[in-house]
Amino acid sequence: MTTTAIVSALLDEQKGLLDQLQHAHKEQRAGRTFWRGQWGDQDVVLVLSRIGKVAAASTATTLIEAFGVGRVVFTGVAGGLGEGVRVGDVVVAEDFVQHDMDSSPLFARYEIPLYGRSRLPCDPSLTALLQQAANAGLAVAGDHFHRERLIAEPRVHRGLVASGDRFVSSAEEAATLRQGLHGAGHIPLAVEMEGAAVAQVCLDYGVPFAAMRTISDRADDQAHVDFSAFVQQVASPYALAIVRELMKLL
Repeated sequence: MTTTAIVSALLDEQKGLLDQLQHAHKEQRAGRTFWRGQWGDQDVVLVLSRIGKVAAASTATTLIEAFGVGRVVFTGVAGGLGEGVRVGDVVVAEDFVQHDMDSSPLFARYEIPLYGRSRLPCDPSLTALLQQAANAGLAVAGDHFHRERLIAEPRVHRGLVASGDRFVSSAEEAATLRQGLHGAGHIPLAVEMEGAAVAQVCLDYGVPFAAMRTISDRADDQAHVDFSAFVQQVASPYALAIVRELMKLL
């Protein structure tokens, strides 16, 4: 049976997922706590990646090398960049680009040296299942959890996500980032700090990867406001509902 890794970016999010794990036992490796167990009839490993691309890459490599996982799913939060992507929406990634990758003039801006590409793809089949789970999960979770925090009914988007080792927290920085990416033909829906690294590791190993992000802010000057409360009251219930639906589809 294929073992599924579920990687969370934040501790509050992992707690809700961990509560669903049956016969759970923990293993310490590479400075991380990995939880093995069963979710329904699926073998699962849960882990907290920590923040940033290096930490995420280390976690993904350990999952594949030490635990032999056959697919990786990442959940977390992100800043919204795309037009019409609102706080409370969910973005399912089709592919990733590193917005802080710049080896020019040796390589084109955003191109990963020696890979011949700028974008790192997610697995199409697993991504389709995750999108299906996201639609079902939001319907199950319902808006009664968060009506006072969201301005509109949450929606699911699918497309490009940008990753980089910086928390984007000003409108000026977000505009500059968006302008540079758009100029190179990359139109991201969201920005975060881990996904591209996991995507690159999974590409290297040939392991299917999919990722979803709940939009916590618009990557602007209000990005830090009530962040913890949003994760606990919105992103964490969403992740639990969506992963629960995904487990039914695998």
